[in-house]
Amino acid sequence: MSIDDYLAGLPGPLRDIGEKLTPIITAALPGATGAMWHGHPVWSLGDRPGRNPVCLLKAYRSDVTFGLWRGQEITDPSGRLVPGARAMAVVKLRGLADIDPGLFTGWLRAAAALEEA
Repeated sequence: MSIDDYLAGLPGPLRDIGEKLTPIITAALPGATGAMWHGHPVWSLGDRPGRNPVCLLKAYRSDVTFGLWRGQEITDPSGRLVPGARAMAVVKLRGLADIDPGLFTGWLRAAAALEEA
C-alpha cells in the first residue's frame, strides 16, 4: 500500500486533511522518503523508511494525528504540539482549518534539523 492508497481509503474529511498536509510535508522535507511504515504514512530522512523518522500521519475515527518523532525538542510558541510517548509530540487535526502551513513547515524543518545533527 502506498501513501496515496492510504489517503484514498480514508473518509472524505480525513482524506482532505491528509491531502492538504502531504504536500506541505513533501515541500518542507525535500530529502525525505515518504512510505507506509507500521500501517500509516511516515517520512524519514534518507532512503530507508523508519530509519531516521521525522513525522507521521495516522487517521483515527474523527481526526488525523500529525506526529513529530522529536517534537518535544522543538520550540513551539503556538502551544499546539502535545507531548506523546518518548520524545514525540503530536497535534490532532479535525478539519482543514487546523492546518497552518507556515507553522507546520517550521515544525518540520526543526524536526529534520534535529535528525540531521
